[in-house]
Amino acid sequence: MEEPDLRKDTSKPYQSANFEQRRGQGSPERLRKNKSRKWLLFFVLGALVVISSAFLVAGFTVLLGNPFRFYEPLFTSLIILIALLALFPIGRRLILRNDQRIDPKSQLAKLHPFDFSAAGRINEITTALRDQISAFMQADRVYIFILDPESNYYLAAVDESGLASSDLRFSSNSSLADELSAQNQSLLRLDQDKFPKNLSGEKTRLELLDAQALISLKSRERLLGWVVLSSGDKKAFDHPQVIQQLEKTAGLAAIALERVQLTEDLQRRVQEMDVLTRVAQGVNVTLALDDIYELVYAQTARIIPVDVFRIVLFEPPLNEPKMVFSVQGEERCLAVEKSFAAIQYFPEYETVRSGCVYISEDYSSELRLCGAEESLVDCREWLAVPLRAGAETIGVVNIGRREASTGFNAAQQQTAQSIADLAAGAIVKARLLAESEKRTHQLKTLYDTTRQLSSTLDQERLFKKILQSAVEILDCEAGSLLMADKQSNELIFRAALGPAAGALVNQRMPAGSGPAGKSFTTRETILINDAGLSDFWPKHRESFKGFKPRSLLAAPMLVKNRVVGVIELINHRDGTDFTQDDLELLTTFASQAAVAVENATLYTMTDQALASRVEELSVMQRIDRELNASLDVKRAMKITLDWAMRQSGAAAGLVGMVKPEGIHLMASQGYADELSEYAEHPLPTSMVHLGQVIAENKPVQICPDQSGTALLDGARSQIVIPIQQENIAIGVILLESLQPGIFSQEKVEFLTRLGDHASIAIANAQLYNAIQSANVAKSEFVSFVAHELKNPMTSIKGYAELLAARAVGPVNENQASFLQVILANIDRMNKLVSDLNDLTKIEAGCIRLEFSSVALKEIVSEVERSTQRQIAEKGQRFIAQIPDHLPSVWADHDRLMQILVNLVSNAHKYTDQGGEITLGAQALDDGLAEIDGDRMVHVWVRDNGIGISEEDQARIFQKFFRSEDLKTRETPGAGLGLNITRSLVEMQGGKIWFESQYRQGTTFNFTIPVSK
Repeated sequence: MEEPDLRKDTSKPYQSANFEQRRGQGSPERLRKNKSRKWLLFFVLGALVVISSAFLVAGFTVLLGNPFRFYEPLFTSLIILIALLALFPIGRRLILRNDQRIDPKSQLAKLHPFDFSAAGRINEITTALRDQISAFMQADRVYIFILDPESNYYLAAVDESGLASSDLRFSSNSSLADELSAQNQSLLRLDQDKFPKNLSGEKTRLELLDAQALISLKSRERLLGWVVLSSGDKKAFDHPQVIQQLEKTAGLAAIALERVQLTEDLQRRVQEMDVLTRVAQGVNVTLALDDIYELVYAQTARIIPVDVFRIVLFEPPLNEPKMVFSVQGEERCLAVEKSFAAIQYFPEYETVRSGCVYISEDYSSELRLCGAEESLVDCREWLAVPLRAGAETIGVVNIGRREASTGFNAAQQQTAQSIADLAAGAIVKARLLAESEKRTHQLKTLYDTTRQLSSTLDQERLFKKILQSAVEILDCEAGSLLMADKQSNELIFRAALGPAAGALVNQRMPAGSGPAGKSFTTRETILINDAGLSDFWPKHRESFKGFKPRSLLAAPMLVKNRVVGVIELINHRDGTDFTQDDLELLTTFASQAAVAVENATLYTMTDQALASRVEELSVMQRIDRELNASLDVKRAMKITLDWAMRQSGAAAGLVGMVKPEGIHLMASQGYADELSEYAEHPLPTSMVHLGQVIAENKPVQICPDQSGTALLDGARSQIVIPIQQENIAIGVILLESLQPGIFSQEKVEFLTRLGDHASIAIANAQLYNAIQSANVAKSEFVSFVAHELKNPMTSIKGYAELLAARAVGPVNENQASFLQVILANIDRMNKLVSDLNDLTKIEAGCIRLEFSSVALKEIVSEVERSTQRQIAEKGQRFIAQIPDHLPSVWADHDRLMQILVNLVSNAHKYTDQGGEITLGAQALDDGLAEIDGDRMVHVWVRDNGIGISEEDQARIFQKFFRSEDLKTRETPGAGLGLNITRSLVEMQGGKIWFESQYRQGTTFNFTIPVSK
């Protein structure tokens, strides 16, 4: 909300009930003009009367023959005087008809008091006050001066026209304000003959106002203003009722003024708080510098009238001012921001650098005194507040006004400084963020570029990529890459960017010439940021016409303490100087670029060897894939021989396993009948130096011509490769060729690595075979033990049942109890043996299932009958929830029965006395549960027993798992039932899972396919 301007009011001024009456009478000036016109009219009328009288007298004289001597002057004068005396009462009544002075007492009786408490604006109060005073005072002019809290001046209020009634203003500490504040009465009469001495300094201005009396407008604490009555009826002040009414009206107006000013001051403060809150909130969420500038301008303009608004920041490292934001009127001036120069010479900057506020009431004149162009800023009033970030001033907020007014008051200065302080912190934060983002972008670009450089091995492309990346990372205008020529000790331009870049490529320069040459010889990074850069500008760069170097960076490319080249960069695009951070960044990049150049050079030198090595690795990968595809030892040996002959080019070869009695052949190729006698017998280690290879455990090349130990007729070269395992030869590879010297060192190394890979595959196959044999032996042992235990358990159970049935004599109560314990343990042992037998069959994969269509309801009935006795012993309740329309399932009848009995028995064991066990089932819809396209039936067994703890739930299906829970330990078991149950469910095409809450119960769920 804008503060009210006491000198101008665009709203319609208040009009009292007496306003129309006063309009009819006119203002005092208008009354004087009317009286002048009426007196003129009176004299004209008198002249006409005299002339008419003269003509009448002349006529009568002619007609009567001049009996009274009308021609004599004395007589004529007497006639004119008589005519004027007769006309004077008529003229006086005409002139004074509307100019009668109004009696103040009679006017007080007719006055309708104005309710000042209902006024909501200062201008309404001043207008009503002027009307009330004019209603009973005959002053020619009424001036009202009101204190402006912002400027701390007493300003003239507006009149009926909406303009200030006077341009005069009085300071709050003027002698007039002091005098009116000090006196007890509201009315101060001014007599020009006896003018108060303490008001002598204000005499001139009061004479301009033609002041006759002053009426003070006081609140309880201060002087709010006064009313000036110009020359009029002085006798009105002699009436006590008039003085009393003046003081009463002034008192009521003062109270209303104080209330309105307090309200407006509160509104202004609320607006300032709202602005500061918006700025604080905005700078906390705004990270873009330009958005911060716009926010500061928009909020400042809400409470301070602004014609020109500018933000200037002091840029490091020289702390030079740079304009970053400029608004004139309501338009953003981007051109001014870019072209504004020499602002460091403006008068406010040296003041603001010290952290002080700068204020000027004639800024244009001060610009002229400083030698700056006045046209750059056409403003009279100027306010500059520092942007303070801690103890440092980072910039200036400038506010200008083109027209002179009351200046920038203390409240506006304080508000502007508060906004500037908030903005300064946000600018520092945004700068740091921008710098951080810039460095992050540079480092990311450096990382990406380094990675890209590592993937580029073409030297010419690499040189261009290095230079382009360096220019992009540091945002430069130009650059060049120079590489060292070892033979001539010169630097050669291999890449260039910028003006006349094409003319530089492939040119040479001495190693010590210019910044690049100095960097090459000293092995240090060169940074130049001064006007003397031209002294380092080599002559060959005359082709850079119109290009002015301002700053330069040159970094050596070091590899193993050897300089291979130099990267040279010129001028930041934004015109700033290179910094130490730029130097370090370019040094790091140059090191990475040097490594990339060295790699490209090495690649060029070793291209074929590297390609061969890559091919070998690819082949070895294929060999490993084939070797690990099978765990058969013989197949692994055959694959090893195939690849050995394929890669070596041998004509024949064999592979065998080392045994104490000799070498057992596992595979051979290229031989006819040479190995026929070794099909049944091992190959002696004395042949072809096999014993030497086994003993030394390293490859041996043999020349058959010299040793005469060739197995292949006509063989002219042989090689024997050991297959090692823990530095012991477990096998050998023998290769023979009809050509001499085909087994090069590279082939020998490949065959050695092939033997190492083959040994791993052979070891894996041997371990697998051993495990398989152990599993078979274990299964056979468990099956044998289970079978052998069933016969004695059957006999024990039979005899115990006969004894319990008293078939061989009476049994006392204790004996009967012992017999029941024997029978129960026999059942447990029988269950354990059956579970072990099932587990063994499942692991061996030899369990057989007889699938058929099974009615699940019948299975549930059988389960209920088989578990009825044990459930009844604990007083538990069994509930079956099987729908009549449930479809048949495709399963093994006995194994499905075993699954349900296991789950129901498990629920029975871990449910307390009086518990509840529910066995239910339902068919799942097609879209809810399908396995391999089959519809499923969902079966569950729910109990309200002891539940399963979270620690045990992950291991519940493991073999032989027993919980450490004391409640669980009270029930005996081997930990095999759930493992077997899961295996049987999965073997029949279903899935099993459970949900459990500790000490509240457990539900086991499984699915079984619907019979098709």
